Amino acid sequence: MNITEFAAYAGVSKAAVSRYFNGGYLSVEKRERIAAAVEATGYHPSIQAQMLRTRRARQVLVILPKLSSESCARMVEGISDVLDQNGYHLLLVNTANDSAKEIAALHLLQQNTVDGVILMATIFTPEHRAILASLRLPVVILGQQYPGGCSVSHDDRGAARAATAHMLAKGRRSPGFLGVTMMDRAAGLDRRRGFEDALREAGIPLRPGRACVAAFNMESGYEQARTLLSREPGLDCLFCATDTIAIGALQYCRSQGIRVPDDLMLAAVGDSLAGRVAYVPLTSVQLHYRTAGRLAAGMLLDHLAHPHAAPDSRVLDFVLRPRASTGDTGEDEGFCTD
Repeated sequence: MNITEFAAYAGVSKAAVSRYFNGGYLSVEKRERIAAAVEATGYHPSIQAQMLRTRRARQVLVILPKLSSESCARMVEGISDVLDQNGYHLLLVNTANDSAKEIAALHLLQQNTVDGVILMATIFTPEHRAILASLRLPVVILGQQYPGGCSVSHDDRGAARAATAHMLAKGRRSPGFLGVTMMDRAAGLDRRRGFEDALREAGIPLRPGRACVAAFNMESGYEQARTLLSREPGLDCLFCATDTIAIGALQYCRSQGIRVPDDLMLAAVGDSLAGRVAYVPLTSVQLHYRTAGRLAAGMLLDHLAHPHAAPDSRVLDFVLRPRASTGDTGEDEGFCTD
């Protein structure tokens, strides 16, 4: 069925059909009539025909580092909300935390039919920057600040500072740190700086031996907690860069009879469901992932509509959620959807 036949079936003009599928204005009556016809016939316009007419594919590519990540899932949900409302399709590429796959996906943008890209990168190499500079379509970086480009990120430094300061305010004076690679500006460098900020403000000296670097998984959190606590058994609190790492550390404590929070307090960033239902509920910092996804999608669509606009940058705030791992009896906030 072509657009002429569909318009006749729905009892509207071809222009009305076009406006319906491209998000244009229509009266409620015509919109309902077309929606009923779509339901009855399954009609959808040809993407190729739309591209020829509008020079738009109405498709956005989202490159993400990990399909199983709760934070990535929330951000994708936010992106999808906005794209769906504006008649765009979402295409996903999972890079499994492999920067070479990110670069390969960016190369594909020069060949495939998408209008823009939202990139959830963790590390920016010179090759990343060169490809991003060469692209002739809008790009929004999500989760990291990117000077000179469009980005939506979180106050990772402030989040780590708040979580660490919360434990120090309870009288703990021997803090440890389980982080991730410093090549990751947000989760690695900024959260390490936030941890150090809290120590300086409390007058506690920095001790390099009280820190370890983990991978982004529970197994590594467990192993690095073993390494750190075996080397520094006098630690009385531990900040972890992510909930996933913290849950691994929590499991190590359980296996060794280390009481949380009596012997060791734990706090992290991410406010994941797994952290909330752990055997000792985890104090964590909530970042607004779904809101970040919505803002990134909106920013991309704004730059499609105004291609010569100056790059925009947004940094979102956070909320500390104290729980039992720091000796708090926080109220149940329900399931996080942001």
